Amino acid sequence: MPRKKQIFTSEYPYHLSARCHNKEWFDLPMWQVWAVMSKYLSYISGTYKMEIHSFVLMNNHFHLIARFPENNMAEAMNYFMRETSRVISRKADRINQTYGGRYFRSVITKNNYLDHVYKYVYRNPVEAGVVENVQDYQFSTLYLKLNGVSCDFPIVDDPRLSAMQLNSTLLWLNTVPNANDKEEVRKALKKPEFSLTSRASGFFVHHLEVDPF
Repeated sequence: MPRKKQIFTSEYPYHLSARCHNKEWFDLPMWQVWAVMSKYLSYISGTYKMEIHSFVLMNNHFHLIARFPENNMAEAMNYFMRETSRVISRKADRINQTYGGRYFRSVITKNNYLDHVYKYVYRNPVEAGVVENVQDYQFSTLYLKLNGVSCDFPIVDDPRLSAMQLNSTLLWLNTVPNANDKEEVRKALKKPEFSLTSRASGFFVHHLEVDPF
Protein backbone atom coordinates (compact mmCIF):
# COMPACT_ATOMS: atom_id res chain seq x y z
CA MET A 1 0.00 0.00 0.00
CA PRO A 2 1.49 3.40 -0.96
CA ARG A 3 2.22 5.81 1.85
CA LYS A 4 -0.15 8.72 2.29
CA LYS A 5 0.96 12.02 0.81
CA GLN A 6 2.50 14.21 3.49
CA ILE A 7 1.52 17.87 3.73
CA PHE A 8 3.89 20.44 5.22
CA THR A 9 2.71 23.95 6.01
CA SER A 10 3.60 26.87 8.25
CA GLU A 11 0.17 28.48 7.96
CA TYR A 12 -2.15 25.97 9.63
CA PRO A 13 -2.01 23.84 12.79
CA TYR A 14 -1.68 20.07 12.82
CA HIS A 15 -3.26 17.40 14.93
CA LEU A 16 -0.45 15.04 15.97
CA SER A 17 -0.72 11.82 17.95
CA ALA A 18 1.20 8.67 18.76
CA ARG A 19 0.34 5.48 20.61
CA CYS A 20 2.39 3.14 22.78
CA HIS A 21 3.77 -0.14 21.46
CA ASN A 22 0.99 -2.76 21.15
CA LYS A 23 -1.41 -0.18 22.62
CA GLU A 24 0.04 -0.92 26.05
CA TRP A 25 0.02 1.71 28.79
CA PHE A 26 3.10 3.75 29.50
CA ASP A 27 5.40 1.88 31.88
CA LEU A 28 5.67 4.88 34.19
CA PRO A 29 3.17 6.71 36.40
CA MET A 30 1.33 9.35 34.42
CA TRP A 31 2.88 12.25 36.31
CA GLN A 32 6.35 11.03 35.29
CA VAL A 33 5.32 10.66 31.65
CA TRP A 34 3.80 14.15 31.77
CA ALA A 35 7.08 15.52 33.14
CA VAL A 36 9.05 13.94 30.29
CA MET A 37 6.59 15.15 27.66
CA SER A 38 6.56 18.65 29.16
CA LYS A 39 10.35 18.88 29.11
CA TYR A 40 10.58 18.07 25.42
CA LEU A 41 7.54 20.10 24.42
CA SER A 42 9.32 23.03 26.05
CA TYR A 43 12.50 22.24 24.15
CA ILE A 44 10.95 21.94 20.70
CA SER A 45 8.79 25.01 21.34
CA GLY A 46 11.97 27.02 21.82
CA THR A 47 14.25 25.31 19.33
CA TYR A 48 11.77 24.74 16.50
CA LYS A 49 9.42 27.66 17.32
CA MET A 50 6.44 25.32 17.63
CA GLU A 51 3.20 26.93 18.84
CA ILE A 52 1.18 24.61 21.10
CA HIS A 53 -2.59 25.03 21.05
CA SER A 54 -3.63 21.91 23.00
CA PHE A 55 -2.01 18.85 24.52
CA VAL A 56 -3.67 15.86 26.18
CA LEU A 57 -1.77 12.88 27.58
CA MET A 58 -3.64 9.59 27.91
CA ASN A 59 -2.54 6.27 29.42
CA ASN A 60 -1.17 4.95 26.14
CA HIS A 61 -1.12 7.87 23.69
CA PHE A 62 -1.08 11.63 23.33
CA HIS A 63 -2.90 14.27 21.30
CA LEU A 64 -1.21 17.51 20.27
CA ILE A 65 -2.56 20.46 18.29
CA ALA A 66 0.33 22.67 17.19
CA ARG A 67 1.48 25.01 14.45
CA PHE A 68 5.00 25.24 13.02
CA PRO A 69 5.62 28.77 11.67
CA GLU A 70 9.01 27.74 10.30
CA ASN A 71 7.53 24.76 8.43
CA ASN A 72 9.68 22.27 10.35
CA MET A 73 7.06 19.91 11.74
CA ALA A 74 8.91 16.76 10.65
CA GLU A 75 12.18 17.76 12.30
CA ALA A 76 10.48 18.86 15.52
CA MET A 77 8.29 15.78 15.85
CA ASN A 78 11.05 13.34 14.94
CA TYR A 79 13.15 14.82 17.73
CA PHE A 80 10.24 14.77 20.17
CA MET A 81 9.34 11.16 19.41
CA ARG A 82 12.93 9.93 19.58
CA GLU A 83 13.83 11.67 22.82
CA THR A 84 10.61 11.00 24.74
CA SER A 85 10.79 7.34 23.72
CA ARG A 86 14.42 7.12 24.82
CA VAL A 87 13.87 8.77 28.20
CA ILE A 88 10.63 6.95 29.05
CA SER A 89 12.17 3.59 28.10
CA ARG A 90 15.26 4.32 30.20
CA LYS A 91 13.27 5.41 33.24
CA ALA A 92 11.02 2.34 32.94
CA ASP A 93 14.00 0.02 32.37
CA ARG A 94 12.40 -1.07 29.12
CA ILE A 95 14.27 -2.50 26.13
CA ASN A 96 11.58 -2.01 23.51
CA GLN A 97 10.69 1.37 22.08
CA THR A 98 7.92 3.30 23.79
CA TYR A 99 5.84 4.00 20.70
CA GLY A 100 4.29 1.49 18.36
CA GLY A 101 5.27 3.39 15.23
CA ARG A 102 5.45 6.82 13.69
CA TYR A 103 3.26 9.67 14.83
CA PHE A 104 0.05 10.46 12.96
CA ARG A 105 -0.49 13.94 11.57
CA SER A 106 -3.37 15.79 9.97
CA VAL A 107 -3.27 19.44 8.92
CA ILE A 108 -6.32 21.54 9.87
CA THR A 109 -7.12 24.21 7.27
CA LYS A 110 -10.51 25.55 8.39
CA ASN A 111 -11.78 27.12 11.59
CA ASN A 112 -14.77 24.80 11.85
CA TYR A 113 -12.46 21.82 11.31
CA LEU A 114 -10.32 23.09 14.18
CA ASP A 115 -13.46 23.10 16.33
CA HIS A 116 -14.02 19.42 15.55
CA VAL A 117 -10.44 18.47 16.43
CA TYR A 118 -10.30 20.68 19.53
CA LYS A 119 -13.41 19.08 20.98
CA TYR A 120 -12.31 15.58 19.99
CA VAL A 121 -8.96 16.05 21.75
CA TYR A 122 -10.31 17.52 24.98
CA ARG A 123 -13.13 14.98 25.16
CA ASN A 124 -10.72 12.04 24.90
CA PRO A 125 -10.53 11.45 28.68
CA VAL A 126 -14.33 11.66 28.93
CA GLU A 127 -14.87 9.21 26.08
CA ALA A 128 -12.37 6.85 27.73
CA GLY A 129 -14.36 6.94 30.97
CA VAL A 130 -11.56 8.50 33.00
CA VAL A 131 -13.51 11.63 34.03
CA GLU A 132 -17.06 12.90 33.66
CA ASN A 133 -16.19 16.44 32.55
CA VAL A 134 -13.39 17.71 30.33
CA GLN A 135 -12.19 20.25 32.89
CA ASP A 136 -11.48 17.54 35.48
CA TYR A 137 -8.73 15.71 33.59
CA GLN A 138 -5.36 16.61 35.06
CA PHE A 139 -3.04 15.74 32.17
CA SER A 140 -4.40 18.31 29.77
CA THR A 141 -3.58 21.89 28.84
CA LEU A 142 -7.25 22.68 29.43
CA TYR A 143 -6.88 21.72 33.10
CA LEU A 144 -3.72 23.81 33.42
CA LYS A 145 -5.35 26.89 31.93
CA LEU A 146 -8.55 26.65 33.95
CA ASN A 147 -6.77 26.06 37.27
CA GLY A 148 -3.87 28.46 36.85
CA VAL A 149 -1.37 25.61 37.10
CA SER A 150 2.12 26.52 35.92
CA CYS A 151 3.18 24.79 32.74
CA ASP A 152 6.73 23.92 31.67
CA PHE A 153 5.95 24.62 28.01
CA PRO A 154 4.33 27.69 26.42
CA ILE A 155 0.69 27.47 25.32
CA VAL A 156 -0.92 29.74 22.74
CA ASP A 157 -3.62 32.02 24.15
CA ASP A 158 -6.99 30.33 23.70
CA PRO A 159 -9.89 32.73 22.94
CA ARG A 160 -12.34 29.93 23.72
CA LEU A 161 -11.29 30.17 27.36
CA SER A 162 -11.66 33.93 27.74
CA ALA A 163 -13.97 35.18 30.47
CA MET A 164 -16.72 35.88 27.93
CA GLN A 165 -16.44 32.50 26.21
CA LEU A 166 -15.54 30.11 29.05
CA ASN A 167 -18.99 28.98 30.19
CA SER A 168 -20.26 28.39 26.67
CA THR A 169 -17.03 26.59 25.75
CA LEU A 170 -17.28 24.18 28.69
CA LEU A 171 -20.94 23.54 27.95
CA TRP A 172 -20.04 22.84 24.33
CA LEU A 173 -17.12 20.56 25.22
CA ASN A 174 -19.19 18.59 27.72
CA THR A 175 -22.10 18.13 25.32
CA VAL A 176 -21.91 14.56 24.04
CA PRO A 177 -21.70 14.39 20.23
CA ASN A 178 -23.53 11.66 18.40
CA ALA A 179 -21.73 8.46 17.46
CA ASN A 180 -21.71 9.21 13.74
CA ASP A 181 -20.01 12.57 14.27
CA LYS A 182 -17.35 11.03 16.52
CA GLU A 183 -16.60 8.31 14.00
CA GLU A 184 -16.38 10.78 11.14
CA VAL A 185 -13.95 12.98 13.04
CA ARG A 186 -11.86 9.95 14.01
CA LYS A 187 -11.60 8.90 10.37
CA ALA A 188 -10.83 12.44 9.23
CA LEU A 189 -7.87 12.59 11.62
CA LYS A 190 -6.28 9.73 9.69
CA LYS A 191 -6.09 11.86 6.55
CA PRO A 192 -3.02 14.02 5.78
CA GLU A 193 -5.45 16.95 5.50
CA PHE A 194 -8.43 16.90 7.84
CA SER A 195 -11.69 16.92 5.90
CA LEU A 196 -15.22 15.71 6.46
CA THR A 197 -17.25 13.84 3.87
CA SER A 198 -20.52 15.20 5.20
CA ARG A 199 -21.67 18.04 7.37
CA ALA A 200 -21.32 17.12 11.04
CA SER A 201 -23.85 18.32 13.57
CA GLY A 202 -23.45 21.48 15.64
CA PHE A 203 -22.35 19.43 18.64
CA PHE A 204 -18.79 19.56 17.28
CA VAL A 205 -18.81 23.22 16.20
CA HIS A 206 -18.39 26.15 18.57
CA HIS A 207 -19.23 29.60 17.24
CA LEU A 208 -16.63 32.08 18.45
CA GLU A 209 -16.73 35.82 18.10
CA VAL A 210 -12.98 35.79 17.49
CA ASP A 211 -10.66 33.89 15.17
CA PRO A 212 -9.18 30.83 16.98
CA PHE A 213 -6.11 30.63 14.73
